[in-house]
Amino acid sequence: MMNISKEIVRKWGIGLMSAGLLLGGGVLPGEIGYAASDQTQSKVIASSIVLKANGMISRETGILQEGKVWIPITFMRDVLRLPFTYDKKENAYTIGKGTTKVKLMLSSYGTSIWVNNYYIREYEGKLINNRLYVPSGLLNDYLGYKVDWSRGSSKLNVVNRPQNTLTVTTETYAKDRKEAFIQLDYPKIGGLSNSNAQQAMNDILKESAMRFAAGAEKDISNRSGSEPKYTYDIDYVVTYNQNGVISLVMSQYSDTGGAHGMTNREAFTFSLKDGKRLLLGDLFGANPNYKQLLNAKLNKLVKAEESYLGGFNGLNTEKYFYLKDDQVVLFFQLYEYTAYAAGFPEYTFTFKELLPEGGSPFAAIK
Repeated sequence: MMNISKEIVRKWGIGLMSAGLLLGGGVLPGEIGYAASDQTQSKVIASSIVLKANGMISRETGILQEGKVWIPITFMRDVLRLPFTYDKKENAYTIGKGTTKVKLMLSSYGTSIWVNNYYIREYEGKLINNRLYVPSGLLNDYLGYKVDWSRGSSKLNVVNRPQNTLTVTTETYAKDRKEAFIQLDYPKIGGLSNSNAQQAMNDILKESAMRFAAGAEKDISNRSGSEPKYTYDIDYVVTYNQNGVISLVMSQYSDTGGAHGMTNREAFTFSLKDGKRLLLGDLFGANPNYKQLLNAKLNKLVKAEESYLGGFNGLNTEKYFYLKDDQVVLFFQLYEYTAYAAGFPEYTFTFKELLPEGGSPFAAIK
């Protein structure tokens, strides 16, 4: 595996400098942590947070810092009973299994987080007083739990979140030859009683991956023999799996030897009732002014970006979004309106912001 900064640049276009050496040390006897010289000690902690799992108080405690509750990874191992391993060579912890498996990789630049091999840019781990923590939002947004905590509360309850009855597994299209390496891991949905809906979703997901593969083959056929080996890959993450809807994000990366690789992001939100790919209008059409409302908000937010390149005149597609808990996240592509180093601009809105009082984005599709 490549060093962490190259991996991030390679897949997600964040444009970091070389990460350097991974932190030394390993697992301390009896607990998970690192020697004091290998971390930044956190002297100021606002308060300790009681951690509960499905209402039962645990011996583990969280920390309130920077307005977030941080959960020790030992809570995930010992209380939530998630599978747990440590790879000394990579200096990385792996927690969980399947498409919600988390990798925490420690480097001299911090602790980066992947879920199902998909880089989670908005979250990172933190070493606090010789222990490794993750933000509670990671569990809430990606790992199938609901985190119940409000500001001012000294207790945080982690409960199992009701999920749609289905499975998500990974299909792989892979080729490794002299000219190029291709590793396309894309999702396949199973376990639904409606086989037609299931097939419709899987056809869309596979078609996206194979369209990318066809583009890769075209690039390779035009490659000169003196160029470096090309690289292509796809990774994905599930962001929502409730209320008869599933939402996924797919990252499609290519490196053909330029100054940096390029990533295209696709997102898919499906109704499990019929397998239809949902657009913003399908979810927020109860508000006839949803598009004007979004454009008004985005016009201010996008143009306020430090690296704004110009050209934003409103939404030109209703496909660049994904769902999270009670939220919709809209995004734009690299270079679309902001500089490459800014990554994918994302803007989060609550369902309540976009719908009439008491409205649900799922009412019209159930």
